[in-house]
Amino acid sequence: MLTPSRRTKIIATLGPATDAPGMLRKILEEGVDVVRLNLSHGRAEDHIERARLVREMAMELGREVAILADLQGPKIRIEKFASGPVFLEPEQPFVLDCRADADAGTIAGIGVSYLGLPRDVKPGDTLLLDDGLIALMVLRIDGTLIHTSVIHGGWLSDRKGINRMGGGLSVDALTDKDRSDIKLAAQMGADFLAVSFARSAADMNQARTLLRQAGGDAALVAKIERAEAIDVLGEIIDASDVVMVARGDLGVEIGDAELPGLQKKIIRETLARNKIVITATQMMQSMVESPIPTRAEVLDVANAVIDGTDAVMLSQESAAGKHPDKAVAAMRRVCLGAERQFESRDEFAPSSHRLDRSDQAIAMSAMFLSSQIGVRAIVALTESGGTAQWLSRYRSAVPIFALSRNGAARRRMLMYRDVYPIDFDPQELEPTSAVHEAILHLFTLGRLAENDRVIVTLGDHTGRGGGTNTLKLLKVGPNGAAEGLGDL
Repeated sequence: MLTPSRRTKIIATLGPATDAPGMLRKILEEGVDVVRLNLSHGRAEDHIERARLVREMAMELGREVAILADLQGPKIRIEKFASGPVFLEPEQPFVLDCRADADAGTIAGIGVSYLGLPRDVKPGDTLLLDDGLIALMVLRIDGTLIHTSVIHGGWLSDRKGINRMGGGLSVDALTDKDRSDIKLAAQMGADFLAVSFARSAADMNQARTLLRQAGGDAALVAKIERAEAIDVLGEIIDASDVVMVARGDLGVEIGDAELPGLQKKIIRETLARNKIVITATQMMQSMVESPIPTRAEVLDVANAVIDGTDAVMLSQESAAGKHPDKAVAAMRRVCLGAERQFESRDEFAPSSHRLDRSDQAIAMSAMFLSSQIGVRAIVALTESGGTAQWLSRYRSAVPIFALSRNGAARRRMLMYRDVYPIDFDPQELEPTSAVHEAILHLFTLGRLAENDRVIVTLGDHTGRGGGTNTLKLLKVGPNGAAEGLGDL
C-alpha cells in the first residue's frame, strides 16, 4: 500500500538558482510542498512568471503546490558606498546620516534608509549591521546624524540591514512597496501572504484588509523577527493564520543565546492556539555552497521537527545556492529521520485544548480514538480545511487524508503537519454515499488497502464549510467497499 510518510512540510524559496532549466521540476519532485516568492528581490513580472510556472508544473506532475508571497517589510538598511565596501576597525568613529539626500558612503559614514532612526536610539544603544557581524555603539545624536564608535568591525558593503539590540525601532510594518506587493500577491493568486516585521495584531489586520480589498484570499503569515513582537506574541498569533519563526533578524535583536529557547516558545504557543507554525532562516545555510549539510544543521532541522513545527523553510539555499534540489532532498531526509523519534504524548486531557467548535470536538475525538483503537488513517471530508487543521494540532501516528473539492483550501492544507489534501467533490452526494465514495477513491489511489480501519469525519451537509459534526469508524472491504463498524 502506498502511504505518505513525511509529516513535516517543506517550503523552498524560488530565485535565480531554481530558474535554471529543469530545476523547478527537480525540487518539486524532491518534495517541496510550498514555494516562497521573496518580494524583496526581483521584478513583479518575474514573480508572476514564476507563479505561473509553478502552477503549470504542479498540474503536469499531478500534485498540489502552494505559493507563499513574502513581503519585504520595513527592513532598515544602510545606503550605498561611493567606492565599494569599506573595512571598519574597532573603536573608529562612524556616522549614520539619516537624510534623504545623504552623500554616498565612505570609511567615515553612510546614509540610512530610515530617516526616523535618530528618534529611536539614544547614547549607549548598540546598533547591529549585516545580521550582527558589525556592532556600533551610539555616542551621541546631532540632528539627523548618529555618531557611533565601532565595537566589532569588519567589511561593510552596500544595503546591509540595521537592527537595534533589544528592538524598539518604530518604523511602520507596511511600507508603500508592501502595499503595492499585496496587490501583486492577490493578482498572482498567492495562497499565503507573509508580513515581515509584524509588531502587533493591528499590523496583521491591516494587511488582511488590504489583501481582501485587492481581491486576494491568501492565509496571513506573521513573521516574528522583532523583539517587541514577543511581548504581544499571543495577540499576533490570534490575528494570523500562520506564524513564522524568522530567526535572522530576531536572533540579531534578542541575541543568539536567547534564540533557541524563544524558538521553542513560539512553536509551543502557536500550536497551543491551534495555528500553523513555520521554522525558517539559515536551516541549511552551508548548502548554498556544499552538497551536504553540516551535522549542526541536521540537528537544527531535526529539533524543530521534534518540537512540532508544521513546516521548515529553505531560503538562500534554494533561491541562490549551487544545489537547490540536493538541499530539498536533505531537508526531506532529516524530517523523516526526526519524525521517527516522535513519542506519544497525552494531549487529550480536558485542560489541554479549549473546545469552542463542533469540528474541533470531532477532531479531538478522532485523534483520541485513533490512539486507542488502532486505525490506518483519518479521512476528513472538508470544504474549507478547518477540520483538517484541528486534526493536525493533535500529534498522532496516522496520516490525515483531507478530501476537498476546493482547490484553494487544498493548497492551504499543504502547510498543515500530517495532512495530505486530496481532490474530491462530494457536493451532489448524500453523506453516506459521500463516505463510501471517499473510501473507494482513496483505495483506487493506493492510499488505503483492504481490511484497513479508518476514522471518517464529515458534516450532515457535504460541500459546506464549518459543519463537521459526525465521526464514523469503518473498514475497507473488497474492491474498496466501505464496511461499517458502527457510528461513534
